[in-house]
Amino acid sequence: MAVFDTPEEAFGVLRPVCVQLTKAQTVENVESLQAQLRAVSDSALQELQQYILFPLRFTLKTPGPKRERLIQSVVECITFVLSSTCVKEQELLQELFSELSACLYSPSSQKPAAVSEELKLAVIQGLSTLMHSAYGDIILSFYEPSILPRLGFAVSLLLGLAEQEKSKQIKMAALKCLQVLLFQCDCQGHPRSWDELEQKQLGDLFASFLPGIATALTRVITGDFKQGHSIVVSSLKIFYETVSFIMADEQLRIVSGVQAKPAVEHRVAELMVHREASWVKNTGDKLTVLIKKITECVSVHPHWKVRLELIDLVEALLLKCSQSLVESAGPLLKALVSLINDESPDVQAQCSKVLRRFADEKVVVGSRAFADILSENLHSLATSLPRLMNSQDDQGRVSTLSLLLGYLKLLGPKVNFVLNSVAHLQRLSKALMQVLELDVADIKIIEERRWNSEHLSASPETPGARRWTQIQRRYFRFFTDERVFLLLRQVCQLLGFYGNLHLLVDHFMELYHESVVYRKQAAMILNELVTGAAGLGVENLHEKHIKTSPEELREIVTSILEEYTSQENWYLVTCMEAEEEGEELMVKQSGLQALTSGAHTFQATSSPAFSKPSPTICSMHSNIWQICIQLEGIGHFAHALGKDFRLLLMSALYPVLEKAGDQTLLISQAATSAMMDICHACGYESMQHLINQNSDYLVNGISLNLRHLSLHPHTPKVLEVMLQNSDASLLPLVADVVQDVLATLDQFYDKRATSFVSVLHALLAALAQWFPDAGDLQEQSIGEEGSHLSQRPARLEKTLEDIATAEGIEQFVLNYLKEKDVADGNVSDFDNEEEEQSDPPKVDENDLGPHVKPPLPVQIQIATNVMERCIHLMSDKSLTIRLKVLDVLDLCVVVLQSHKNQLLPLAHRAWPSLVHRLINDDPLVVLRAFKVLRTLGGECGDFLRSRFCKDVLPRLTGSLVSQAPVSARAGPVYSHTLAFKLQLAVLQGLGPLCERLDLGEGDLNKVADACLIYLSAKQPVKLQEAARSVFLHLMKVDPDSTWFLLNELYCPEEFTPPHPSLRPVRLRGAPGQQSPYTANVLLLLQQLQ
Repeated sequence: MAVFDTPEEAFGVLRPVCVQLTKAQTVENVESLQAQLRAVSDSALQELQQYILFPLRFTLKTPGPKRERLIQSVVECITFVLSSTCVKEQELLQELFSELSACLYSPSSQKPAAVSEELKLAVIQGLSTLMHSAYGDIILSFYEPSILPRLGFAVSLLLGLAEQEKSKQIKMAALKCLQVLLFQCDCQGHPRSWDELEQKQLGDLFASFLPGIATALTRVITGDFKQGHSIVVSSLKIFYETVSFIMADEQLRIVSGVQAKPAVEHRVAELMVHREASWVKNTGDKLTVLIKKITECVSVHPHWKVRLELIDLVEALLLKCSQSLVESAGPLLKALVSLINDESPDVQAQCSKVLRRFADEKVVVGSRAFADILSENLHSLATSLPRLMNSQDDQGRVSTLSLLLGYLKLLGPKVNFVLNSVAHLQRLSKALMQVLELDVADIKIIEERRWNSEHLSASPETPGARRWTQIQRRYFRFFTDERVFLLLRQVCQLLGFYGNLHLLVDHFMELYHESVVYRKQAAMILNELVTGAAGLGVENLHEKHIKTSPEELREIVTSILEEYTSQENWYLVTCMEAEEEGEELMVKQSGLQALTSGAHTFQATSSPAFSKPSPTICSMHSNIWQICIQLEGIGHFAHALGKDFRLLLMSALYPVLEKAGDQTLLISQAATSAMMDICHACGYESMQHLINQNSDYLVNGISLNLRHLSLHPHTPKVLEVMLQNSDASLLPLVADVVQDVLATLDQFYDKRATSFVSVLHALLAALAQWFPDAGDLQEQSIGEEGSHLSQRPARLEKTLEDIATAEGIEQFVLNYLKEKDVADGNVSDFDNEEEEQSDPPKVDENDLGPHVKPPLPVQIQIATNVMERCIHLMSDKSLTIRLKVLDVLDLCVVVLQSHKNQLLPLAHRAWPSLVHRLINDDPLVVLRAFKVLRTLGGECGDFLRSRFCKDVLPRLTGSLVSQAPVSARAGPVYSHTLAFKLQLAVLQGLGPLCERLDLGEGDLNKVADACLIYLSAKQPVKLQEAARSVFLHLMKVDPDSTWFLLNELYCPEEFTPPHPSLRPVRLRGAPGQQSPYTANVLLLLQQLQ
């Protein structure tokens, strides 16, 4: 609380200090005065206001140079006094205003004086405080024509500081002070509400400053973005508040045509502005230029608050100055529309709010309605769109497309006025076609292949989780920014939602047919048009707009779907494989397929194969993308129609399944995504559910097409995909089709073996999965090699119990003789049948009779028939086919393992060809054949024993011995070679084979001798591990012999005789002799103990 509350007490304290300051103008005296002022109450200061201000003003008016520090102290002291008192005299207000302004004036340069930043800040704060301290009507009397020179000087001073100063603090202070002078500050009670005449008086006065204020603020607003967003926001606010006040339609209506003569001197009168019609037009034209610059710059400002303030600028100027700023309406609306899709949610929300207000209030600019201006702007933009898309960078394209999107949103159904113009529709479509051109030069597109037969449902996305908005990543020729593509999609969707869908679909279908250059772009646009017509992801700003009816939309989708899946657009060349080229050629020669020709698509001619031109990489890339886009469109159509798409499944599902089995990874992925979309849209739980529910007509289509395979070469792929993504309930339906496939394979084995073998592989893999009781072998012999070992003692014990009786001994001898004949190869299908008949199987009570043989399960019949074909195809000249056939053969053994009577004769017939694959074929085939051998050995042990030892084992051991020195000398790169992989596979498989086949001592010694060298530390680590696994299996077959062999290699300890009369046992691997085998031998001996 102040010490001195009365004027008398305060005067007694302040008088000496004021007298001293008048005598000596020093910083110390000013600070002394300010210190005393802090102890005086506000009421006492008000009474002594002029007395206190006198020495301070005297200091400022004293002629001669002064120290900046002194002027700053005086200004700060005056500011302190004014902040605690009110100025009640007009003359004092004007004089203080002039004196403070003069502190920053340099008479020599006619610019703000080059003084310290602290002084500038103090003077600006002083002026702001002075205007706030004006009492009552004093402030209005201050704004009279006579004050124009002084006020103009202060305004220009503040504008100069805001524009030229580097200090952000000074810039902001100058702009805030300018707001105070123009009655735009946010202080409570400062800008009081003026009546109409008072507003006109201020408007006439401020009109003199409008050119300078508008020009200077435009330079600040369009300046460097680095100056900070707050400065731009403040400048924008001052600009539109000043312009909307001076150019307000309400004020200009009451301006008389004749200017009244003000009672001021001539020089001041010349500064006055009369806001008559010609002045308004000229000023409006000049402001339009500035507004265009501001909107173009601010609409792309990186800070969202600046763009938000631009919306306020547009709203204020269009609502208050719709008649005076007619020419500015276009740029202002353009800026507003460009922000309707802003990345900031706040900007989007405010922009939508303002646009709705304009629409609700039916704003009229000049004599034109709001919608008419938008329509005119859209016409203009559509005309220049091709040029803009071709010449702008990505950021420019984003701005242009955002503007186009905004116009479409605001015009709504009225966009048809533009689309009905042929010229404008062609310009719009030309721009879209041009900018959507894909870059098809990426070699990875055709390199990426789908080698494995994984289930489509193995995708990480489930049908319910995938959104229709997710599409494959693609690259475009003329832009890289993802925002451009997103905006293009939104534009097409809005065209489909508001536009005449029939007109648009017909127009882009014509472009689709016109040239292959436009085909991919037209398909993308058609997909988005249908999506938009369904209202998916479209914000409807026009509640009265009626969407396309479901029936009409389904008709349009049906026509597009027929075009997509037609022969000439669905079966395009996508790879260089001879088989596929032959298929395309055959279909072409039959007259039922015409492959498109042109810059991007290869056309197969009807000339002989040797003269057929080869497709280019670019054309195949283009074809791949076209198929992917069309598949993507089918997914979009499913989402657009929802459950109604079920009516189109008859025509859509079969082609999609064809592409799901395509070897090109990109096409397969696109088809998988389309199927997921169909599941989600039509209410299917999964793709398995989708296939099962529609399997009847799919199987019927496959059966019909297999009869005309030359016309439908992709039919096997459909069956392959169905098998990969269904369950055992499908088997009864496809059983007859499988027989058709086998019959067709017998007919076309030399031409179409690859596709049929893939189907057979999918079939057998499905059977092994659907009937897991027949799949234990693969897990036992390959996945878990030691599982047989744990069962061996139990089986042996049971066998010994069975032969303890006379009948058991007799049966044992008979079985031994039979197995000996089988092992020697003395077996035939006829003998096998006789043996089966001699031992009648157990039958159920419901069977027709005790001697009726039960029919084999369907899966066993199929596996038997397939394995017979594999025996013949194992020697095919194609490496790819041989590899696939071996995989199929492996699965056949898995399925047939529980039916030895079918498996053994087939294994007998397959053995010669399999041996040939093992010992005299490509290394890749050898690897695959050895895998089949392991599977066969796991089930047909006794049958294979002598054959394996005679035909295969010598070659395997010989190969291991010959390759051992090579792998011992090789470096780390060797582990990536086929030779290494072959060594590793043989070592990993020999142990389980030896144990399962129950080899004799001589054969076991051969295996041990061949693998012993791989226990050396010089061998690669993986080969050492595999060799140890061989000896672990040998330990279970013959532990004593294995122990002796290892100790002969390295003996870790001496064996002391239990009695002196016994001779000591000496082994060659004497203890203490370190060798490369030491570490691995120790590990094996530890496990043996």
